[in-house]
Amino acid sequence: MPNLRIYSPNPGAELFPCSSPRKKPQPCSGPGTHSLVASSHREPRALPCSGGCSVTDCCFGFFQLTDLLQQYATSFRDPLMLQPPEWFKAFIYCEAFLQLPFFPIAAYAFLKGGCRWIRTPAIIYSTHVATTLFAILAHILFHDFSKAEHAGPQTLRERLALLSIYLPYLLIPLLLLFTMLCNPHYKHVEKRKRK
Repeated sequence: MPNLRIYSPNPGAELFPCSSPRKKPQPCSGPGTHSLVASSHREPRALPCSGGCSVTDCCFGFFQLTDLLQQYATSFRDPLMLQPPEWFKAFIYCEAFLQLPFFPIAAYAFLKGGCRWIRTPAIIYSTHVATTLFAILAHILFHDFSKAEHAGPQTLRERLALLSIYLPYLLIPLLLLFTMLCNPHYKHVEKRKRK
C-alpha cells in the first residue's frame, strides 16, 4: 500500500487508536507504512499496525464509520444521520433494497451501450430518488431543529451548508431523468407489427 497522509486540525489528538487490548501496538516499518501527519508543520508519525492488532483494526481502523459519521454530523449539523426519523429510515431501506440493486444493472447497461431497456428502470430510479430528496431538502430547510436531541442547523447559512451536501443526490437523478426523457437514443420506441 502507498503511504497515506492524513492531516488533523488537532495535532495533539490521537486520531486512530488501536482498539486491541492484547499488546501495545508497535509502529509499522517498511514500504507499506501508513504515515500520519498531525499538521503541515510536523514530522510524519507511523500509524500502529502490528503488535496484537488485526489488520482490520489498525490498518483500516481509521475508517471507523461511527467516528466518521459523528464527525460529519457534528461538522455539518446533520441530525438525520445520528437520530433518523422513521420516514428517513424508510428512505434508507428503500435505498438499500431498491436503489443499490439498480446500480450494477445501470452500470452494465450504460457501459455496454445501446441498451434501450434501461430507460424505464432509470426513470423509476430517478423519480424515486428525486421524490425522497425533495422531502429531505424540505425537512432541512423548514424543520425546527431547536428541540432535536442532536444539534441541527439553526441559521440559514448552516441550513444551506447541509443542503449543499444533499443537493448532488438530487441533481444527478434529475440529470439521468432528463437524459432518459429527452435523449433521442432512449426516446425512440419501436412499434410492433399487428397481424
